[in-house]
Amino acid sequence: MKQEKALFAAGCFWGVEEAFRKIPGVVDVAVGYTGGHLESPTYKSVCGGGTGHAEAVEVVFDPGKVAYEKLLDAFWEMHDPTTMNRQGPDMGAQYRSAIFYLNDDQKRAAEVSKDALDRSGKLKNPVVTEITKAGPFWRAEEYHQRYFEKNGGGMCHV
Repeated sequence: MKQEKALFAAGCFWGVEEAFRKIPGVVDVAVGYTGGHLESPTYKSVCGGGTGHAEAVEVVFDPGKVAYEKLLDAFWEMHDPTTMNRQGPDMGAQYRSAIFYLNDDQKRAAEVSKDALDRSGKLKNPVVTEITKAGPFWRAEEYHQRYFEKNGGGMCHV
């Protein structure tokens, strides 16, 4: 089985992780931090602001079972891509909407998908999602992994 990775930020990573896990063809999802300047960030440092990192998910998927474009479709549906640095009650740059591409194909697909959503008329406001070349992904502390699975669900914007 061939596997690829994708990185997305769509607010609180617990709900985003759970939503991606439900997609057939997704092999694994890890929550963590990316897009900032601090090496080895922690939940506390990211939530405190100033690291530049977003709460994000690393999605491992089988492209023979689910296309990257389908992951993009799911990404747009699981959050509000029109709010800058905010998802539901969560505010701050760590909750921004972002696609961190790992190669030129992902970049092109993300740009096409974002443009199509903007032109579709489905949203009242323009999409503010950033599309940025991926840097290091820092896996979050273990208690954040599969958080809803371990803790019986909870409140999240997703």
